[in-house]
Amino acid sequence: MNPAPGGTLTSGHIARFWSPLAATWIMMALEGPLIAATIARLPEAKINLASHGVVFAIAILVEAPVIMLMTAATALVRDRDSYRKLRLFAHGLNALSTLLVVLLLVPAVFEPLILGLLDLPREVADIIYGALWIYLPWPAAIGYRRFIHGVMISTGQTRQVAVGTVFRLASMAGTAFTLPVVTDLHGAWVGAASLTVGVCVEAVAARIMATGSIRRVLATSPAESGAAPMSYRGILTFYYPLALTSLVALSTHPMLTFFVGRARDPLESLAVLPVVHSLSFLFRAAGLSYQEAAIALTGNDFEHRRPVGRFALRMGLAATAAYALIVLTPLFGVWFETVSGLTPELSGYARIPAIVLIPVPGLAFWLAHQSAIMVLRRRTKAITMATTLGLLGIVVIFPVLAWGLGWVGATAAVVAFLGGRIASNIYLHRTGS
Repeated sequence: MNPAPGGTLTSGHIARFWSPLAATWIMMALEGPLIAATIARLPEAKINLASHGVVFAIAILVEAPVIMLMTAATALVRDRDSYRKLRLFAHGLNALSTLLVVLLLVPAVFEPLILGLLDLPREVADIIYGALWIYLPWPAAIGYRRFIHGVMISTGQTRQVAVGTVFRLASMAGTAFTLPVVTDLHGAWVGAASLTVGVCVEAVAARIMATGSIRRVLATSPAESGAAPMSYRGILTFYYPLALTSLVALSTHPMLTFFVGRARDPLESLAVLPVVHSLSFLFRAAGLSYQEAAIALTGNDFEHRRPVGRFALRMGLAATAAYALIVLTPLFGVWFETVSGLTPELSGYARIPAIVLIPVPGLAFWLAHQSAIMVLRRRTKAITMATTLGLLGIVVIFPVLAWGLGWVGATAAVVAFLGGRIASNIYLHRTGS
């Protein structure tokens, strides 16, 4: 890819290429606050917010095998041969992820997990079980649209990616607003249905808008692309560390849910964590979107590594400052009570966790840039190691704070999460420097 006329990569070019991807992730990040605000205004808000937090953690975990398909397609799809092979590979992963949901719906698996391991009340478990049925199409829809998005990014069609997400957000919001009016479904079920409808609509929209990109790829022979021939074994060798990375990373939320359920003030903590996470994710999302842009723009010979890195640093500082403006000012009350609908009691539980997460948006940008360098070097195992260190940080820090010092579960969870994220950044920085 020639990133700019004359081969010069400017901040303006980076911004134009990346901004549609950032808009896509930010729109996706808006889903969390909207769903949490909807559930908070429906009957039995505390129980349903807690149920939503648990089942969404499960839904995120089962999508782990497919979550890196966008990164893989961005890096590997160059011609019709690589497209067809990676597409078949993606279909297999989508089927696997769907089977994981089916397995969790088996009572002999579900009840020991939710009632036994997580030790949740029966009323919460019943709501979670119903929501899990609604999430059944979720992983395959996510995997398919992420593969298609990777193809679109590899051909420079980042604006169409953002347009597809507009359809997703609109359909999700329409479902969230309509279902409480026409049904008496549990709030967690409304949330699950809204999110599932959104990703399915986006998958269809992405495929329609990717028609031109796919035609161009199919018209390119391996000889024309100059890419090395790709085998399924090569795809698996490249992909499995990324899949393992996403599995480890996405295990963070379920692990913290399990930990928090056994810490001080568990129901309150489980109720506020989705709201705190949603606000943090709104500012982290732009950083997460930067990885694919950095892969596409850095260059195979790393000729544009410095400008791509400087842009990541500037945007990371801006994202952290914007997040801090909300959680350190009276805007905190506006967001958590007026917008999100939390009671003053639950808002109080959210304050310290929200403040602790101030550095995370900036760290997200830097981690995305570092990960892109590793992908381009085909050193995907380093990303897995960094993510594993982040998870180990949580495993070490949380028990000390929550069970040793008696901290509130939500506060211990975000401090442990921050500690793990810092460990990941340090490792990749040392490895990639």
